[in-house]
Amino acid sequence: MSTKNVGKNISSWGLISLGAGGTIGSSWIYTNSQFFREYGAGGEIFGMLAAAVLAILAALSFAELATIFVRSGGEVVYGYVAFGKPGALFAAWTLLGGYISSLGFYVTASGLLLARIWPQIAQGPGYTFAGMRISFLQLLIGVMITLGVYFLTYRGAKIASQVQILLLLGLVILGLILMIVGFTKGSFHNFWPAFNAHQQPVPAIIRFVIPAMTFLTGWESVAALAEEAQMPAKKIGLIVIFSIVIAASYYIGVLLSSAWIWPWTKTAHLSMGTIDAFNHAGFPILGDLAFIIAFLGLMTGFLNLFSASSRLLFSLTRGNILPQWFAKVHPQYQTPYRATSLILFLVLAIGWMGKGALIYFLDIGGFLIALAWAFNTLCLMKIRQQYPDLKAGFRNRYLLLPFLGGLGALIVALVSLLPVTKYSLAWPSEYVLLVLWALLGLAVYLGSLKRPLDVQELLGSDILSKLKKNSQQ
Repeated sequence: MSTKNVGKNISSWGLISLGAGGTIGSSWIYTNSQFFREYGAGGEIFGMLAAAVLAILAALSFAELATIFVRSGGEVVYGYVAFGKPGALFAAWTLLGGYISSLGFYVTASGLLLARIWPQIAQGPGYTFAGMRISFLQLLIGVMITLGVYFLTYRGAKIASQVQILLLLGLVILGLILMIVGFTKGSFHNFWPAFNAHQQPVPAIIRFVIPAMTFLTGWESVAALAEEAQMPAKKIGLIVIFSIVIAASYYIGVLLSSAWIWPWTKTAHLSMGTIDAFNHAGFPILGDLAFIIAFLGLMTGFLNLFSASSRLLFSLTRGNILPQWFAKVHPQYQTPYRATSLILFLVLAIGWMGKGALIYFLDIGGFLIALAWAFNTLCLMKIRQQYPDLKAGFRNRYLLLPFLGGLGALIVALVSLLPVTKYSLAWPSEYVLLVLWALLGLAVYLGSLKRPLDVQELLGSDILSKLKKNSQQ
């Protein structure tokens, strides 16, 4: 077996769990106090629905390409086929920037979340960075959780996806409990009217679409992990879309139940959103369940993004864009263990900085993810033009739909980049970090020019045969 071939160990349910579970995050369940206050319950819930539609449109390009090019680090492969080595690196660098930012944030976020139950975690010796105090115990807990996620990813996609299935199952069960109690014990009048008297509904909905999109990322991992999936290619494309539908439905159901069980206008003046809403409505146990959902969501995101990041990096090293030494696959576990270890190093290298500094990385990550969605749509357009007869298990009948998704993602990216809106990157810190990330990517590209590109390993013989056959027609 080649040292650069991964095993096919992910079941259909495993891939669904990684895609959907990785999209369902953590902070959404307690930040709805702030969002209800700013946008109204209707603005957040209907805005989430609008963002889900946009995400599905953007995902249509991923769904089609993932069924044509079933290869680890999928987006890297699409970028190369469409635009050569620069396209491969651009696709990887945008997604890696977003993923590593989130992973670094998770390191101390896990300790922060647990400190809400056990305040002593945040006490004792520690340090302050970027205005945020971090206790050594808090950091230690975060590092141990990170090492646990690394261990699962190192041991193989099969065990990681099995753990993810259990985590997602826990999320679904707890979420359904909240929804059943919320809708049976609550009242429609707690939710309606869904906007403040001074608010215009449509602008409030549109304004929430941008922050909502940050809650709807993570499903891209389905394409990155496609090579390790034990299923027909068509199913992979459907799982890309299904992951967003599951995550968005879950968000909307739980958020709506919190506005049903307790007047959202009162929740807007609390601090912990859904958790406080159920507590004040007389269901403290359900408030605790909502807190557990927050922790489970953090873990599903952690495991999913760690797996996807390692595969994106693995794809770059496979093709010798980064040194091929990192492309070695473990002989027993059939995982890219060196690329996975490099992700661990990068995550811990920034993770110790804590929430105060990493909030800047998260903002940049949101911009980069939106850019990746737009670029992937461009890749689909270019590949359709170059290879019009390539067969796909999932094929868009009309390119207008993925085009609209890519255009929407590009608009979101531009709104973040241009320093004229409330959603713009913070000046100058976040712009400086973005420039540094871009310069690092340029340095990686210039360094890759000194090494021969290994197209055979990057694409694999099946994809090369497809492209050669199609180009001759």
